[in-house]
This record gives sequence, C-alpha cells and structure tokens, in this order.
Amino acid sequence: MALNTTEDGVKGTDSSTGFDRLFVRSMLESALRIGLVFLLLVMTYDIISPFVVPLMWGGIIAIAAFPLVKWLEPRLGGRRGMASTLVSLAFILLLVVPSFMLTESLLGSIKNLAATLEAGELRISAPPAKVADIPVIGEKVYAGWALANENLEAAITQVKPQLKELTGKMVRAVGSGLLGVLMFVISLIIAGALMAYAESTGTAAQRFFVRLGGEKPGGEWASLCVATVRSVLQGVVGVAVIQAALAAIGLVVMGIPAAAVWCAIILFFAIAQLPAILIIGPIVAWAFTAYEGTPATVFAVWMILAALSDNVLKPMLMGRGLDIPMPIILLGAIGGMMASGIIGLFAGAVILSIWYKLFSAWLEQGSA
Repeated sequence: MALNTTEDGVKGTDSSTGFDRLFVRSMLESALRIGLVFLLLVMTYDIISPFVVPLMWGGIIAIAAFPLVKWLEPRLGGRRGMASTLVSLAFILLLVVPSFMLTESLLGSIKNLAATLEAGELRISAPPAKVADIPVIGEKVYAGWALANENLEAAITQVKPQLKELTGKMVRAVGSGLLGVLMFVISLIIAGALMAYAESTGTAAQRFFVRLGGEKPGGEWASLCVATVRSVLQGVVGVAVIQAALAAIGLVVMGIPAAAVWCAIILFFAIAQLPAILIIGPIVAWAFTAYEGTPATVFAVWMILAALSDNVLKPMLMGRGLDIPMPIILLGAIGGMMASGIIGLFAGAVILSIWYKLFSAWLEQGSA
C-alpha cells in the first residue's frame, strides 16, 4: 500500500483504496466554514428581522421622495441633511395628523353610539316594503329590520354574539392601524437618513449588485430597482390616487354620506388592482333612488369615468423610462401584493423586472 504525500506533510491518496485524505480534510474544513457563515447569517437575520420591513419601506420612500429633496436642496443653500429632514417631517405630519383625526373620530362615534344605546334614544325607521323583494336575503333582512324598528333591545340581544365579534375585530383593526402608522414613522426616519447620504448609499448598493451579478447584468440592477419603484409609484399608486381623487370630487359634490370612507375604500381597491367599479357601481345605483334623475345621471357618468380612468392612465404612467414591458411590472406588483401585502407591491415588481432582465440575457447568450 502506497500513500502520496503533499508538500505540507498531509498524506494524500491511498493507491490501494482510492481514499483521498486531502480531499476529505478540505471538504470538512469547507463544510465547517460554510456552516459558521450560515450560522452567522441566521443570527444576524434574527437580530435585524424586526427592522427588515421598515428598512424596505425606508428605501422605497427614499427612492420616491429623493427628487423632492434634490429640488429643495439648492433652495436651502445646498444643505442636503436639512432638505431630507424637512421632507421626512412633512411626510410624518401628513401621515400622523390624519391618522390621529380618523382614530379620534372613530372612537368618538363609538362612544356616542354607546351613549345613545344606553339612554334608549336610538330609533330605527321602518323598512321599506321593497326590501323584502330582494332575492335570497330580502326576507331575512326585512324581518331583522322590522324587529329593530319594533323592539331594538330584542334585536340587539339576537345579534349580540355577532356584535361582540365585530367589536373585537374593530378594536384589533384600530390597534393594527396605529402600529402600522408607527412603522411608517420609523420608515420615514430611515428614509430621511438614506436621502441625506444618497450618494454613499447608492454606491454601496451598486457595489453589492456588481459583486452579486457581475458588471453585466449586476451593474444594471441598482438603476433598474430605482426606475421600477418609481414606475410602480406612478403607474399603480399614482393612478390609484388620481382615481380616488376623481371619485372624491363626485362623492363630495353629490353629497353622498360617508364620502371620506368610500374614498378610502376606492383607494384601497385601486392600489390592490381590484376594479373600482365594484364600489362605485352600488353607490351610483343608490344615487338614482335618493336623487333626481338629471343630477344622478351626471353623477353616474362622472363616477364611471373615474372608475375606468385607470385603463387610460396606466399605459401613460407605468414603465416610463424602462425597457421592461408594462405587463411584467404590473404582474409583479399584483403578485407581490397578493403574496406580501402592500410592501410586495414594490418588491414583486422589482423582483420580476430583474428576473425578466436575467431571462432576456440568457436568451441572448443562447442565440449568440
């Protein structure tokens, strides 16, 4: 039996058994190093995991708001930090003040309703006879409505379990909303720091992507991420805001009850890429029963135009300045939102855009 010896004194391959001692030692050392690196990554992720979502939001907000900082910077004598701080504070005020007012209004309404119920002053009007003619649910709705009109206490007792469950859901929703506002405040602070050091942050991101994917296509990913996020902001969020604003004009001018609530729901549907007509349609139908024919018709035309405006605005605003097809960005935004919520709206579009670039490069290499 003969053993080959390497320069560092380690005995190598056993010629009789084919056992390579050097390979085994190298494999064990590599496995140990990889395991230690993996353990370090896991421990690092556990430490930073509470900050992952605020960091992602901070990056998205920084990308979206940086043009505003660039516009404001020369007007403040070239002080980038001051411009970033003012922009962040403005966004925080725009977020916190309406949230506080909405929460206070909601809690005040609940307190007033509870006080009215306790005093026995709440009165429910008699149901119209045509309610009973509604298919499937008409008779049950009419019976419940009539019971509330005749004996409100008995009606409340009958639905007490459902009311208790609904109250619990409302409290949890309010708490979740306040926690979301706090997360966005943290994200805005992070965004301010990123905008203040935009050049160094961009250089670090560029070096990371080059290290990850090489000069090509990795060197294109940083600018691709920025352009994709801004495209989604314009084509999804921007269109949703325009849609909600158009709907708000019609609702306020027409005097529709709870117009602010309906606008918020329409905005949510538009961001989620759900047809706004699902909300606008029933409102228009109700308007024909509550208002005269001519105003209701004008209102219906305006609201339908608002509901369908995204079909015109999306091709105009989405994908501008990108060589990524608009359907790729839109699919990424929709799929990302379905998988990860509102943060996925941007992450999905970025990921699918990078995948598209990689897939295109792979096809071009195959053709060559």
